[in-house]
Amino acid sequence: MSSSNSAAHHDSDPTLVDRPVRIYADGIYDLFHFGHARSLEQAKKLLPNTYLLVGCCNDEITHKFKGKTVMTAAERYESLRHCKWVDEVIPDAPWVINQEFLDKHQIDYVAHDSLPYADASGAGKDVYEFVKAAGKFKETKRTDGISTSDIIMRIVKDYNQYVMRNLDRGYTRKELNLSYVKEKRLRVNMRLKKLQEKVKEQQEKIQTVARIAGASRNEWVENADRWVAGFLEMFEEGCHKMGTAIRDHIQERLMGQQSRNLLPNGKANDEEEEYYDHSTDDEYYYDEEYYFDEEEEEEEEGP
Repeated sequence: MSSSNSAAHHDSDPTLVDRPVRIYADGIYDLFHFGHARSLEQAKKLLPNTYLLVGCCNDEITHKFKGKTVMTAAERYESLRHCKWVDEVIPDAPWVINQEFLDKHQIDYVAHDSLPYADASGAGKDVYEFVKAAGKFKETKRTDGISTSDIIMRIVKDYNQYVMRNLDRGYTRKELNLSYVKEKRLRVNMRLKKLQEKVKEQQEKIQTVARIAGASRNEWVENADRWVAGFLEMFEEGCHKMGTAIRDHIQERLMGQQSRNLLPNGKANDEEEEYYDHSTDDEYYYDEEYYFDEEEEEEEEGP
């Protein structure tokens, strides 16, 4: 091979150049998790001598093409800087890579999983279509069972528990965007659930004692179940009365607050309104076991 052909071959193959190969990976990296870290580890280890650049899109372009993020762009950039596989973070990364961007950052290859990534900007069918056609694409594998969407889904699924968790840790209802009524309802619901768990625990202890004592299991269990059923009946009746009293008390406070906020002309003083719009209350579910009759609440609250 002539020296000119050898030099051309070296220029076309970055792995033969006596310098680190510059590999680029990009993404949103919201709620940075081990799935993100593993993909970046794969990109870093694609070649023996790799300099890994990671691009992260800013809030404006991400919200436009993908949707709202939990973390801000600055928080997402900083998370990437603390990943040991990353050599350099490129903020304000483009949604679709072009030749100008590759030349600017002297990028040899682009790493991502091989599944087509829909181009919401309308520039093409796949945001990596250009680099794939140019032969500059390197494939990584996704980590099953973990994604930002999965994490958000878990939080939404157990919304009430996480709200109570933060209330117990000192967050205010206003910081959590809760109305006064919803906060009280959640606190009562969680107390009732804890009491139910204690009753169930006692029932299991009674059945265990019956087995240890060697008595007739059916007789012991029947008596235990009858006792627990009677207790639960009285417990539910008491809870219903307590819930009704709490709702009545809340309604009285709300009516008193509304009357205090009326101006002399009879109109409401919006500037002193303390409570949030309750129209969002129905966005979150409450288990039927929590003893609140939603239809009764709607009748009491009125239109």
